[in-house]
Amino acid sequence: MKNVDALIIGGSAAGFAAAITARRHYPEATIAIIRQEAKTPVPCGIPYIFGTLGSPENNLMPDPALAKNNVDLIVDRVTGIDREAKTISTLGGETIGYQKLILTTGSVPIVPPIPGVDQGNVFSMKKDVAYLSNLLQRLNGIHDVVIIGGGFIGLEMADECRKLDGLNVSVVEMLPHCLFTVFDEDLCVRAEEQLIREGVQVLTSHKAKSLQGNGNVEYVELDNGKRLKADAVILGIGVHPNAGLAEKAGLTMGPTGGVAVDRHMMTSDPNIFAAGDCAEKVDFFTGKPSRAWLASVATAEARIAGANLFEMRRASKGSVSVFSTKIGDLACGLAGIGEKSAREAGIAYVVGESESMNRHPGSLPGAKPTKVKLIFREYSETLIGGQACGGDEVGEVVNLLAAMIQAEMTADQIATFQMGTHPLLTASPVAYQLVNAAEIALGKMR
Repeated sequence: MKNVDALIIGGSAAGFAAAITARRHYPEATIAIIRQEAKTPVPCGIPYIFGTLGSPENNLMPDPALAKNNVDLIVDRVTGIDREAKTISTLGGETIGYQKLILTTGSVPIVPPIPGVDQGNVFSMKKDVAYLSNLLQRLNGIHDVVIIGGGFIGLEMADECRKLDGLNVSVVEMLPHCLFTVFDEDLCVRAEEQLIREGVQVLTSHKAKSLQGNGNVEYVELDNGKRLKADAVILGIGVHPNAGLAEKAGLTMGPTGGVAVDRHMMTSDPNIFAAGDCAEKVDFFTGKPSRAWLASVATAEARIAGANLFEMRRASKGSVSVFSTKIGDLACGLAGIGEKSAREAGIAYVVGESESMNRHPGSLPGAKPTKVKLIFREYSETLIGGQACGGDEVGEVVNLLAAMIQAEMTADQIATFQMGTHPLLTASPVAYQLVNAAEIALGKMR
C-alpha cells in the first residue's frame, strides 16, 4: 500500500493550486494528486476549443508543472474513503494511505428534465477531453445549433460557435435577459446587443419546453409554441457540486449540495479539507450560502486548504465573486454585488458611473469607450460592487475592484488613490473611470 502525507482527489484548477501551495508550505511532505482523467481540460477555456483554439488538445491542464513541483500524478478513479483508516480505494484496486486529504472533485453540468433531452446530439459542458472532441466533431458540418442557457458558458459558447462556417446559432434564456443573475440590466442589454451584431439569435423570457426528433434532436420547442431548428443542442444552464464521494464517506454536507467547510476549508473531519466547486461557500457580504462556482474562487480556496494542511495559516473571508467575459470585442466584468443583489439583500447603496476612452487622447488607434459603475454602502461609503464594460482592460479593472472591496476601501479613498496612466495603456488621469465614478457617488452621498 502506498502512503503519502497529502493526497488531493481531483486534478483540475483547484487540485493543481492545492498541490503546488502545499509543496511551497511543506517542502518535505510527500504529495500526490489522483484523478480519473488522463488529460484534463482547463475549465474556463472549454468554450474556446470550438472556435479560437480548434481542439481540446490545445486547452489542457499543464501536467508537467506537477512533476516540476515534485507532486505525483495518479490516474485512477477513487471509489471510497475510509476515514478511520485514513485510506482511499480506487477502481484499479489500489489502496492509498494519507495523513491529510483535500477534496477538489469540482462540479458536474446540470441536465434539466426537458422531454427529449436524452436524444442524440444533445450535449452538456462536461470536463472530458474525449466528450468535447466528439462535440466539436458533431458541430462541423451541421447547420443549426441551439444553446439553452444565457449565462457565461452559454454566451461564450454562442460567440465561439458562430465562428464555425455555416453555423446558425440561437440562445434560449428563461430570464428577462442573458447574464441576468450576475449583471445589472444595462450591462446585460449591451452583451445581448453585441451577440445580435455577431449574428446570434437571442430569445429571452422563454423556456425550452421539449426537444423533438427521431433519435437525434431536430427541433427545440419553446413555451410559446415556437420551434427552433436544431441539428445539435448544447445545455449551458449551470452546474452542481460533485460531492457524492464526500457524502458517501459521511462528511457533513451544506445547503447548496457541497461539502460543508469552515473558514480554513476544513470539513467535519479534521484530516480532510475541501476546495473549489465541491465545497460550500459563504458570501463575503452577507455570510449566507453562495453559489460562486468559479475557477478563481476555487483556486483561492485551494491555496487556503493547501497552506492549512498541517498548521492553520490562512482563513477565507467568503466569496467576493469576480466575473469577466468577452463577447465579440466587448468585455464585461463584475466584482462584488450589483444593484439588484444589493436591493435583494436590503443594503442601502449609492451608485457612481463614469465612461471615458481607454486611451488618451481618444483619437489613438484602438481606443474605445469603457464604462465603470461603482456601488457603495450609503452610510459607511465602502465599496461593495463594481461593473465594467468596454475594452480588454476590463478583466484587470474588475480584479482591481475586487482588491478594493476586500480592503473595504471607501469612496473617498478610491477618489484619491494614486494610479499609473499611459496614453497607450489607460484612460487619462483626468478621466480615469474609477476615480470619477467614486467622486460622482460621493457627490450623491454628501
